[in-house]
Amino acid sequence: MISAGDFKNGLTFEMDGNVMQILEFQHVKPGKGSAFVRAKIKNIITGTVLEKTFNPNEKFQPAYIERKIMQYSYSEGNLKYFLDVESYEMVPVDSKLIGENVKFLKEDMEVKVLSYKEKIFGVELPNFVELKVSQTDVGVKGNTVTNATKNAVLETGAEIRVPLFIETGETIRIDTRTGEYVERA
Repeated sequence: MISAGDFKNGLTFEMDGNVMQILEFQHVKPGKGSAFVRAKIKNIITGTVLEKTFNPNEKFQPAYIERKIMQYSYSEGNLKYFLDVESYEMVPVDSKLIGENVKFLKEDMEVKVLSYKEKIFGVELPNFVELKVSQTDVGVKGNTVTNATKNAVLETGAEIRVPLFIETGETIRIDTRTGEYVERA
């Protein structure tokens, strides 16, 4: 059992039948009255974030999130299929569970598939991915304002902004957390 007084960022626990993760917490000791813990928690299944105060003595059951490394194989309709690198089993995952990062998903990419009690609820991509630019506008000479950017379409179909010097066919590195260009690969 985990008490609210032992909260740490990133800790997962069960509360009211839901799996919650601590995003931020603060131990508060007011001048009058007893101490309490104020926390910002996220329901990892639905993504809902809420702020709640806890008595430091409240107890919760820990929730163990399994992070399994799998390899993205192919897409069929709204499902993405991942290969379990240990058992060689194909696991289907709904695109909605991957979220916005689905646009950076490339064949043979290794990702972490997140599950709780055998139920998959998300996919973590690597922080940085390297993708080829399949189409971009030509940079206009003289258009060199600081941090000038142009649109680019990547091999996965994602559209991002890149610096003017990036050309079609180049491989670039993208931060999947922000969806922004980082550097040439």
